[in-house]
Amino acid sequence: MPKTKIRVVDAYVFRQTKNGFRFLLLKRARTKMYEHLWQGVAGEIEKGEKAWQTAIRELKEETGFDPIRIFVADHVSRFYETHGDRVNLVPVFGIEVENGDVTLSKEHCEFQWVDFETARNTLVWNGQKEGIAAVFDMLNSNDDRIKWSEVKI
Repeated sequence: MPKTKIRVVDAYVFRQTKNGFRFLLLKRARTKMYEHLWQGVAGEIEKGEKAWQTAIRELKEETGFDPIRIFVADHVSRFYETHGDRVNLVPVFGIEVENGDVTLSKEHCEFQWVDFETARNTLVWNGQKEGIAAVFDMLNSNDDRIKWSEVKI
């Protein structure tokens, strides 16, 4: 019987520009599993860490950024992994940063700031596409989901 596990997070980093929102995509290094896959900020939850704390730690480690704000997206990604025979549930976050000056970690070899459509079309997995769409939808909605979902940092 497969186990259900919450062990990783996804975060879609954005900044506001005069041309609208731009999303940060990171290209995985050759040395990593899923080499050259474009993704947002992602990582494993460490023991004793809350999922939102993981998102902020991974943001700093992978990009050098401090968040301006972070909110819980209206989406949880899910995927099955044969390794460990487990179904993963992945909390998704939106994280706003101030500028575009990325400091890449060794996990990634390239980055790009792109509009939403380009980001969604560049991401491969359906969970990624749905996650960034949820963040984009919340940023452009006229409701209070972000206010209710914002994490106090």
